[in-house]
Amino acid sequence: MAETANNKGKVAQDFVPIEEIRDGIVVLKDSTMCLILMASSLNFALKSGDEQQAIIFQFQNFLNSLDFTVQFHIESRRLDIRPYLATLEERLAKQTNDLIKIQIKEYIGFIKNFTESTSIMTKNFFVVIPYTPPLLSAAQGRGLLKGLFGKKDAAADAALQKQTFEENRSQIEQRASVVEQGLSRTGVRTIPLGTEELVELYYKIFNPGELEKPIVNQ
Repeated sequence: MAETANNKGKVAQDFVPIEEIRDGIVVLKDSTMCLILMASSLNFALKSGDEQQAIIFQFQNFLNSLDFTVQFHIESRRLDIRPYLATLEERLAKQTNDLIKIQIKEYIGFIKNFTESTSIMTKNFFVVIPYTPPLLSAAQGRGLLKGLFGKKDAAADAALQKQTFEENRSQIEQRASVVEQGLSRTGVRTIPLGTEELVELYYKIFNPGELEKPIVNQ
């Protein structure tokens, strides 16, 4: 049974295209590197007609200026209200004023009834910026020198991998800067995700069932 479980785990891992997440960069199994920006929202409907046209024009110019591909990813999830209700329950237990207790109970009941009848969604916006390193660079990053010169050059191979990674990282960060400046002209702010944030993002993507569990503050 243990062997079967291990085989299932290996099969599941084969569907995940990620090799590693390092220093805020996602490295895929085909050596492609991705940097992900989290973008702010923009209430387009509240803008005037002239403002809307200006935003569309700036966004069009931004897309036309790109000489590399980008991916826009929208994450839409049902808002988990249970941590908020747990906080209200804690305040209710500590409350000594009977009138305020009644008000808190009624408010908790209202929130429960409202969220049960209405799906409250939360949306996050991301821009995925890929960069595929040159073939020679990717091969070196995987240990080309190690195959040529043997195990004695393991330290040199590691140093080369680090240098190659930093060079490629510089290239993808330049692309991210172009995207950041272009979107800022439309009123959209962006911020790059760090390693921990990327791990959390991909964990939620590949483990959607875990979203039913409320977040516990340590």
